[in-house]
Amino acid sequence: MSRTPFRTPIRAAAALAVTVAASVTGCTAPHQHGASDSALKVSATTAILADLVRQVGGDRVDVTSVVPHHGDPHSYEPSPGDAAKVAAADVVFSNGLLLEEPGILKMVHSNARKGTPKVAVAEQLEQHGGSVIKLEEDLGLDVLWLGWAVEGEVAGDGSHVRTTAVGLDGPGDLHVYLTDTLGTPQTSIDSTDGFDTKDSFTLPPEAHTHVNWAFSRPGTYRLTVEGKTETLDGQSTPIGRGTITFAVGGAPTAAPGTTVLDAGHADVAIDTAAKSVYVRSDDPATGKRTRHAADQVLLSVPDAAKEQVPQEEAFRFLGAPGTPLWVLPQAVLGKHVHGDLDPHAWEDVANAQAYARRIAAELTKADPAGKATYERNAARYLKQLDELDDEVARRLATIPADARKLITTHDAFGYLAHAYGLEVAGFVVPVPSQEPSAAEVERLGRTIREKRVPAVFVEPNLAARANVLRRVAADEGVAVCTLYGDSFDDRVHDYVSMMRHNAAELARCLAGTKK
Repeated sequence: MSRTPFRTPIRAAAALAVTVAASVTGCTAPHQHGASDSALKVSATTAILADLVRQVGGDRVDVTSVVPHHGDPHSYEPSPGDAAKVAAADVVFSNGLLLEEPGILKMVHSNARKGTPKVAVAEQLEQHGGSVIKLEEDLGLDVLWLGWAVEGEVAGDGSHVRTTAVGLDGPGDLHVYLTDTLGTPQTSIDSTDGFDTKDSFTLPPEAHTHVNWAFSRPGTYRLTVEGKTETLDGQSTPIGRGTITFAVGGAPTAAPGTTVLDAGHADVAIDTAAKSVYVRSDDPATGKRTRHAADQVLLSVPDAAKEQVPQEEAFRFLGAPGTPLWVLPQAVLGKHVHGDLDPHAWEDVANAQAYARRIAAELTKADPAGKATYERNAARYLKQLDELDDEVARRLATIPADARKLITTHDAFGYLAHAYGLEVAGFVVPVPSQEPSAAEVERLGRTIREKRVPAVFVEPNLAARANVLRRVAADEGVAVCTLYGDSFDDRVHDYVSMMRHNAAELARCLAGTKK
């Protein structure tokens, strides 16, 4: 197949053949088909995965999706109906790489029958001819962007780590909370009534999440937290305790040898192997990650972080409307738990081929009698994806070099940019519970002007997030166009149509070509 200079060629042998070798997923009794047997029942966590399974499985599979067409896998809350579908499944496919909201994976582990294969497709992508890239996050906040993280593994199905606040020394109150995609806050730590088991939250191993940190008064705060592992069978093990210090308001004063963190991205982290609590920070220039011992780091919450309690009733737990607060913002609206690797691998068509190969291998393991069908369907679909990859590359090659820049509402297009020679100039997400400052709006407008971006892009399922992006685009006189990232909608129902739309929309909006 032909290639643009922007692509790394797919391995030819992998592109033409379907590998059905055994993988390292759990074993189960093979599914037996007969004249009166029903199709292999498959549950997929997302609509995109469900479509890929249908393409490979054909009539031999009955596929359902946990996250609906319009849903966001980063934040969807599974229902009892979803649990029933998983319980009936012969195979469960997830994307992996921490794409799915942790509650989805916990539901899968809790409800899948014993021995049912649970396949995280993207976590063996390279073995099937695909590739993964690091997740790049640079939100350009004016203050420190502080999250929570877990490093290391935890044995046991559906395992996670619970972090609990056990003490606070300081002049005021501390609230740690997450604002969901509908703007509703969900508190994990609230010091106003002391600390107990409700002042806690969980994360899966090797995960990171974004939260808001709100302090009621200026001064020095020392927060003590402890971690423990938890598994579905009720086992729990302590894994560390530590105290983190914050300087709120004014210029921070640090003891000799203490590192002050006042900007960029950092996490309060727990290492499950070392059983320690510490702070890790990322150097935006080099990408290097540094660990700081809890007693040798000071987290700055300057007066630039001073806000007011929002007017909405949902925020009364923070105090009366208009009351001053010092806030390190969550930055990304909604639950946003992820790891170091970008999970949106399907946005590169070459990776979709790797998904198809892995799916064919796993379906064959679960249903050996269907091997010929799965191989035939996969070979047909791989050929279709070859043609799609050429089509996407040709369309995107029409975009002039100085217009190959993406500004979107979500960091879901790194693979698309990497594979087809585009640049992610920025993704725009609202800071929860507050309007963007004039400086932030101006910075976005300046990025559009300086990079001469002809259009910005919103995702249909995240349209509610796009108000700021639409307003700035109107001010700058640039187009607002549509890209599909994590889900389908009423207009686009399958992966091939999604990628054709994305390629045509990018070419139309960035290069002025017609669909």
